[in-house]
Amino acid sequence: MITRQLYNLCKTIVRLNRGIHTSVMNMQEQEHPISRTVRILKDDLTNFVKTPFQGPTNPPNIFPRHVDIAIIGGGAIGSSIAYFLKEKTGLRGVNIVVIEKDSTYSQCSTVLSVGGLRQQFSLPENIQMSLFGADFLRTLKKRFGPDADVYFTPNGYLMLASEHGAQQLLDNAKLQRELGAVNKILTKSELKERFPWMEVSDVEAGCLGLEKEGWFDPWALLGLLKRGAIDLGTQYINGEVVGFNFDDQQDIIVDGQLSGTTQRLEEVQVKLPNGDIKPIKFAYCIIAAGAESGEVAKLAKVGNGAGMLTVPLPVERRKRYVYCFECQENGPGLNTPMTLDYTGLYFRRDGLGGAYITGLSPQPDEEPCTSNLEVDHDFFTNRIWPLLAQRVPAFNALKVKSSWAGYYDYNMYDENGIIGAHPYLYNLYLATGFSGHGIQQSPAVGRAIAELIIDGKFQTLDLTRLGFDRILVDKPMYEVCIF
Repeated sequence: MITRQLYNLCKTIVRLNRGIHTSVMNMQEQEHPISRTVRILKDDLTNFVKTPFQGPTNPPNIFPRHVDIAIIGGGAIGSSIAYFLKEKTGLRGVNIVVIEKDSTYSQCSTVLSVGGLRQQFSLPENIQMSLFGADFLRTLKKRFGPDADVYFTPNGYLMLASEHGAQQLLDNAKLQRELGAVNKILTKSELKERFPWMEVSDVEAGCLGLEKEGWFDPWALLGLLKRGAIDLGTQYINGEVVGFNFDDQQDIIVDGQLSGTTQRLEEVQVKLPNGDIKPIKFAYCIIAAGAESGEVAKLAKVGNGAGMLTVPLPVERRKRYVYCFECQENGPGLNTPMTLDYTGLYFRRDGLGGAYITGLSPQPDEEPCTSNLEVDHDFFTNRIWPLLAQRVPAFNALKVKSSWAGYYDYNMYDENGIIGAHPYLYNLYLATGFSGHGIQQSPAVGRAIAELIIDGKFQTLDLTRLGFDRILVDKPMYEVCIF
């Protein structure tokens, strides 16, 4: 068993070091890749023998000079990537650092989301990622111990369609079932019978998820992923990325790029809370910075360079409101699903005390200011409440108890995740732009990026169509009749 682990680890380390660390360290600091491999294997074997039943010890709290993989963003996506990379490589042969500027996660998209999980999409990739997310939640205790829990509420999703969108709803549901989801189409009369509190005169059909759909605690999932990554040897640094340094690669030709010197990312500049700026050299870098990913990418010349680098990463922050209210009358019961109206409105129960949460994405001309996380209460009164009262008459009488705002990592191109390597900066990987679906897709994204880096290609789920290349060739991946 130990021999197989060390053999797999050796292959991984040699692959990461081949032709990479020779350009990462200055000549006077350079360590031969084979020597480094032997040193790491010796350290790993020593640690394994000393503490075989305790797992690897955490890395020392020392700012690293160079690492194998630098992950920018420590939310659910970044932490999932770190966890799966470590799980896949085993022991501690691959050096990983996660750079997170908000150590309290007070503005992190992960913890400000409503934690939904569904398979009701129209793109196979999104359906399959969500199915893996459900399986991941189901096996949490096997991965993280008997106390691991994200408090999943399996009430399902209910998507409503008007006459205009009914056929697309049926087509989507059929594809979801073919890929392994379990759902049921409900007619207007069946909706009214099953959910008597609902007004359905303008609804043609609904699709109700019967398994693997509901909602969970995003904080809890982030905590498990981060703890799992740290326990496997990942180091987290509280700092903000403020720049990159590049290395010229004169012996590399990139297909589709004009002749000349090719560059690769070599070093990231990190600003620490005390104001110091320190560099970290790396072999691979992954941008998983959520709503800030577009700005981070600009620091790497993505969007303001030449050739392929003229095309920006189309991810920007968009503010979304969530309102918590109490119904003054006899409202929908405890088994109420997360209901997505064809208008874009959503609502669900929140706990056992008779509270509900709701939200609605604004129209393009209504997009709120993103400089702060203040909540616009007029948006609830003028835009959300009328839709709530129309769908659920009992919601005519309600009282808003609290509210909050969070940022989407909004993909302006097609509102779907961008996953994979950058076509020019070959050691830069992207995992961002999920536009509100990131929390449920984080386990699948973490596994996918780990496969790309360690195996060189997707192994379990082919997400090629969600790569950055689709932007270059203008082939968007739109969801149809999905919010």
